[in-house]
Amino acid sequence: MSEETDTFWINLAEKFFGLLLLIIGAVMLFYTATSPDLAGFSVFFGILSIILLIIGLVLLLVKPPQ
Repeated sequence: MSEETDTFWINLAEKFFGLLLLIIGAVMLFYTATSPDLAGFSVFFGILSIILLIIGLVLLLVKPPQ
């Protein structure tokens, strides 16, 4: 019984952090694309935000082994 509840909480935490990373990556990508003040760093922050989006999607879509 303990293993079932542990798996539930791990799965829930994984989905929560995946959604959180997805939101942070999307907001970061939006502000990177619309901010003219980032001149030389826009590519750097764009790549970082895309990496966060990919990690968030992976956390949301992949199921842990049971």
